[in-house]
Amino acid sequence: MNAGMSPARWTSVVVVALISMRLVIAASTPLHFDEAYYWLWSKNLSGGYYDHPPAVAFVIRFGTMLVGDGELGVRFGSILLALPMTWAVYRTADILFVNQRIAMNAAVFLNLTLMVAVGTIIVTPDAPLMTATALMLYFLAKVFSTRSGAWWLAVGAAAGIALLSKYTALLFGVSITLWLVLVPELRRWLLTPWPYFGGAVAIALFVPTLAWNAQHDWASFYKQFGRIHIDDFTLRYMAELLPAQVGLATPPVFFLGTAGLFAMLCGRGSTRSTRALLGVMVCPTFVYFVWHSLHARVQGNWLGPIYPAFAIIAAVAAEDLDWQGLTKRLVDHSRHWATATGVGLFALIGLQASLGVIPLGPGDPTARALAAGFHELAATIEVTRARLGATAIITTSYAATAWLSYYMPPGTTVVQINDRIRWVNMPPPNPNSLERAIYAVGPDADRYRIEIVRARYRSLEHVMDIPRMRRGILIDTYQLYLADGLASDIRDPLIDQPH
Repeated sequence: MNAGMSPARWTSVVVVALISMRLVIAASTPLHFDEAYYWLWSKNLSGGYYDHPPAVAFVIRFGTMLVGDGELGVRFGSILLALPMTWAVYRTADILFVNQRIAMNAAVFLNLTLMVAVGTIIVTPDAPLMTATALMLYFLAKVFSTRSGAWWLAVGAAAGIALLSKYTALLFGVSITLWLVLVPELRRWLLTPWPYFGGAVAIALFVPTLAWNAQHDWASFYKQFGRIHIDDFTLRYMAELLPAQVGLATPPVFFLGTAGLFAMLCGRGSTRSTRALLGVMVCPTFVYFVWHSLHARVQGNWLGPIYPAFAIIAAVAAEDLDWQGLTKRLVDHSRHWATATGVGLFALIGLQASLGVIPLGPGDPTARALAAGFHELAATIEVTRARLGATAIITTSYAATAWLSYYMPPGTTVVQINDRIRWVNMPPPNPNSLERAIYAVGPDADRYRIEIVRARYRSLEHVMDIPRMRRGILIDTYQLYLADGLASDIRDPLIDQPH
């Protein structure tokens, strides 16, 4: 830290510099298909969607209103969420430990994690969820420090926003209950109305999503809570979970956070109530996803909401706990290398995502997941569409629908003719526009998908294959078919389902 700066100012400088890096990378990196999918949501705002609650759509709408519909605009709101997220973590650490160095390190460690650095660039529900979780943690710290019941209303508001971001937030109801039960001096809150008022605020904010699900046969709940179903047990997914978190936290921050959490669980560091608060904001969610990994894959980003508390624990390990022997050397080493490692990994991933600086060939995961080469592919599809006199582009996957909707010329009709539930919030297309269409199918092409289209059209003829390329390297291939003569006796649910 610069000797002439206060911890708060130094933290602000570092965080603003990291956010500036994200803005540059965001502007030069093509969209992930989920980002394009959520962008379509933002054009048709609603209380809920098939995959998630609506917060991510509002975040994107905010960014595009300010910056436009380019890649930066789609991501702008998500990146800015790092500011309130970081502020909440800084203030929470300062309240709980009355130590600005811990607060400074907590804020910086949070922004050094790839979970936040990459997870706010690639727009997903995780950014608003992590922000809401950080604010929830801050408001709980205020409940503890002020003993004022009114802060429970703020806790409820943060919890409601978290629920509007992702259903994972339900786990924090367990966390808060455990905190009140495990700490004797906090149990008195259970005999007051304030926590229950806070719960009522959370439910009230969540009502639009409940209403949307009620109107659509609880489709989103069935999709997400259906993951709980267990067919059999396996250890192969658990073997993916820990390495993913080491990478997403960055190895130095992961080591500091893990060491600090273990020490706190053993009764070291600050007061019982503080240790319990940080512990319950991490452990229940982590334990649930470890259990989940015994029967299904856990995506690394699903643990995003524990990272605000985890960053504070890492800062406590770096600044406030006494270590001995090998552990002390590892803690010192991790503290020393945390910034360089976090910035270096993020810069490397950013350069690879935007420019493909490392020649990984067709298997490059950044090229396949992001729309690398899609501008050129969309231009070729548009030329083919115009040449054949087609009036629409049809697909059988939401990824292709999202990318084509975003990268095709404005006003192009792009329709997924299956999975209608994904698009119930969007205006239905004019059936006349689908009479003669280009069917674009990507690497997910299979006989089943093609037969879906063949059943809806009198004629389906293969036209051409278009390679998707980046820097002269083949990523994948899209097949184009001319679908002609929409069969009038086929009740296409996309067209016939009432909106």
